[in-house]
Amino acid sequence: MGLRERKKERTRADLQRHALRLFRDHGYAETTVDDIAAAAEVSRSTFFRYFGTKEDVVLFDDVDPVMDRMMAAVPEGTPLLQALRTVLRDSFASLDDEARALEEVRMELARTIPEVAAILRERNPFGLEQVAGMVGPATHRASDDPEVLLFSGIVLGARRAAQAAVDAGRATSYVDALDAMLGRLGDGVPLADEPVRAPGRIASHSS
Repeated sequence: MGLRERKKERTRADLQRHALRLFRDHGYAETTVDDIAAAAEVSRSTFFRYFGTKEDVVLFDDVDPVMDRMMAAVPEGTPLLQALRTVLRDSFASLDDEARALEEVRMELARTIPEVAAILRERNPFGLEQVAGMVGPATHRASDDPEVLLFSGIVLGARRAAQAAVDAGRATSYVDALDAMLGRLGDGVPLADEPVRAPGRIASHSS
């Protein structure tokens, strides 16, 4: 990446940081594009050179490229599940404290703001094909290989379970919750050997 491209990336990231701070402190609906531009000390037109809409500020994800680079650098022979956990932890560990906190804010907004969530559903950035597109090359298999698709589906299930844990108040950090879910998968699929029981009172189990 050349100097000009790096400068543009820094400006885009700076705009997003200011926006996420404002969304966190004042609310998404209450924050305008003019507020974001003023906080970043740029013009309104500069904002729109980097983001087409306010929703795009939330949709912009600069962590995924970091994860892609780290995944490509995983030593050959590393077990796939271990590799995913390492990449997840290391990519977020590479962020400073505020950047990690703001990424949690961004992910929460992407889930809870209806107009943003609708765009995400349409674009489907975390669908089966996208995960399989990473898992396939990492294992020298086709992305439509049945085993790749099955593993990718399990990873997607872990992501949903992690988010559900955060929503229910059983976890405060999505990243930590997802790492814990992936760690549990290392022991096999939960409940796979659990016997089916007659209908009755639901037992309480620790997570």
